[in-house]
Parts: sequence; structure tokens; C-alpha cells
Amino acid sequence: MFRTMSAELPHATPGSPVRLQGWVHRRRELATVSFLVVRDRTGLAQVVVKDGADVPPEETTVEVVGLATANPQAPGGIEVTDPVITALTEPAATPPVELWRPTMNASLPTLLDHAPVTWRHPAQRAKWELAAASLRGFRGTLDAAGFTEIQTPKFVASATESGANVFQVDYFGRPAYLAQSPQFYKQQMVGVFERVYEVGPVFRAEPHDTVRHLAEYVSLDAELGFIEDHRDVLRVLREVLAGMVAAIHEYAAPAVALTGARVPVVPEEIPVIHFRDALALVGAAADELDLAPEHERALGAWALTEHGSDFLAVEGYPMAKRPFYTHPWSRQARPTEEDRWSNSFDLLFRGLELVTGGQRLHRPSAYDEAIRARGEDPADYASYLQAFEHGMPPHGGFAIGLERWTARLVEAANVREVTLFPRDLHRLTP
Repeated sequence: MFRTMSAELPHATPGSPVRLQGWVHRRRELATVSFLVVRDRTGLAQVVVKDGADVPPEETTVEVVGLATANPQAPGGIEVTDPVITALTEPAATPPVELWRPTMNASLPTLLDHAPVTWRHPAQRAKWELAAASLRGFRGTLDAAGFTEIQTPKFVASATESGANVFQVDYFGRPAYLAQSPQFYKQQMVGVFERVYEVGPVFRAEPHDTVRHLAEYVSLDAELGFIEDHRDVLRVLREVLAGMVAAIHEYAAPAVALTGARVPVVPEEIPVIHFRDALALVGAAADELDLAPEHERALGAWALTEHGSDFLAVEGYPMAKRPFYTHPWSRQARPTEEDRWSNSFDLLFRGLELVTGGQRLHRPSAYDEAIRARGEDPADYASYLQAFEHGMPPHGGFAIGLERWTARLVEAANVREVTLFPRDLHRLTP
């Protein structure tokens, strides 16, 4: 007999035999009847238990063989009667939280300390189902646009962006670092495939103990060649976000309902404001090099009021704030002091930085100048620069933080709420 999933049970013919496998989600004893609720990856199924039947404790994995029986009060109108219940493991220990309750009133440390168990809660698991659907949308959109998925090393010989924020490791007796991003490698692969993307972990040894920072997170990176400037990159990003939203609706509609997620509408064209104008709008000093969190929140509120958009792209960040491979400002409508600005942007989602992107340098002479301006020797970047010496197109890309995206969907107060096993200043287990 094939396994019947809980979601399939409502379609079973009344009187036909069914075979459930899952976890004991809850045992309920009423005055005249007892019920066993079985949970599997698709949902919950109700089983009518015979008087005196031995039902294993909650979270024990079981097999239930019985008859599909019509009952309008059962989930989906079908329940299982005349069951034979077989435990598939030893009786489970009492879980740290009551997983059968609709919501978990547990503290964040409790959730994280017992993550392998607390993620079993349907509403908790639904948060990652939103992330998983988003990944499907990210990959599917880029696959359809001619991108090639790549995987790049996570042990690297030098820092990508800042030597102060890397994890150093002993690599067979010599120093190496955990990659801050796949930036160097995805640029090099543009010289091979023209359009590439990667889904993978990145590592930042930043001493930030905040609700928005992690030491390890999932980065959704894309890089594309033969562009005019960073606006071409932003247009591709817009399509990717729309694809992620569409995938959530298609593959994770139950998770949206369980979490109460506010899935955004991606506008046909994401509104854009120059960094200089953004500073003026929020009343920040004109010589600021970055936006503070309160500035991002204010800009997010402005975008929603003025443009009806949950998204806002802030372009033209100061070159002094961007990595050395960033292309300087080159759009025709040049602001004053154009040498200060860059062909880069941050995308704000509901008042929080979600994406960093932009155009990269592609001429060897420009790299030589940029690296020397940092007081470094281009020879130290020889393995990276060889791609440019052999011909590279104008190109650019972006990176989306998966955890931040999911946290904004469910309006989580802390990014750790949507991270399966977060790594930060204090947490290395479970």
C-alpha cells in the first residue's frame, strides 16, 4: 500500500484503505471519542482512536493504516477510522515547546537552543518554506534569462572587501579566509558564461550584535555582462524579485497563510533616488558616506507614501564607501561633484537594506589605478585580475540576503527568527 500524505487524504474515496506516516502531533481525548492528529510534511490528518488503544507520545514517528471515512468536521472532510497504529521509533521525549498549539509563546533563545525540534512547528516551518519558494523563484527567473548557476570557493586567499571583517583559518599551514562573498569569482565567470548566479553561504566577521546582522548568511548573487550601467543591473533585479514573489504565491500559499506574511507587489519600475537627494530628504549631513538604519526606515516610508512601493533603490553611493572594483558614476545626467559618486545602488525593502548592487570596473588600467589608490600592489590580485587582462565586458551584479528578505516578509523583529541555525557573536550551536 502506498503512503497517503495528509494533503491527499481529503481526496481519498470513503471506505478505501489509507496508510499515513508522520509524527504524533497531538492526542485529544473527548468524552465519547479520542483522536490522534498525525503531522507530515504536507499537513495534518485526523485519526479516530479506538478506546484503550495505545497511542505513542507526541512527536513519536508512527505509521497508521486504516479506512478513509467521511466526516464534515474533520480536516478536509475525511478522517481515518479503524486504525492500526505502529510506532516507528522509541517513544519521543517531551518537546521543549507544545508544538500542537497554533502559536509558540517561547522566547527566541528557547527557539534557537532547540531549533531541530522547534522548526517542526507548522507556523515556524512555514517561514523557511517562504525562503525555499523564494529560492525557486530566484533560480527559475535567472535560468529563464540565460544565466548559468555556479558554485565558487569558500576558502579564499585574500579578503574580497575588507580585511578587518574576515574569518581567518589555518589552511594546511598557511592563512586563508572564509569568503565574504563570491564577488571575485562571479566576475571572472562573466568572462566565461556572460551571465551567472550563485546561492551559497557568505561569512562576515563583523562585531555587530544587532537584530539584522549574522556572521553567516545565505547570499543570492548574480552577475551579468554587456551592460550600459547599474540601471541595467537594477532592471534584472526587478525581474528576479517579481519571480521570487510569484514563486511564493505558487509554491508557498499555505505558508503565507500560516505566517501572515505580507507578500509585496513588485512595481513595474522600482523607484530610484540618488544618494545625495536621499540624504537631503532625511535631513542627514551632505558629507555622510552611508545611510543609517533610521534613514533607511524614513526612506522606506517615503517610497510607500510617494510611490506606493515597498521597494526603493538608492543609487550613486559615494565611491569612498564602495569596494575598489566599483565603477564610478557615468550616467549622462551627472550631478555636481560627479567624481564622488558611483554606479552602484542599495535596494531598500520596507525600510531595510536588502540588496547591494552596481556596475564593476572592467578595464585592466582602471583596476591598476584603483588598487594602487588603496596603497596596495596589483600583483597581490594577480589571480583575480588575469580575467580582465584577457578581455572582460562591461558588467555588474547584485546580492540579496535571503534571511533579511524572509524576515521582512513575515515582519520578524529579529533576523534569527527566520534563520535555520543562526551564527553570530554568541552562537555556534546547534
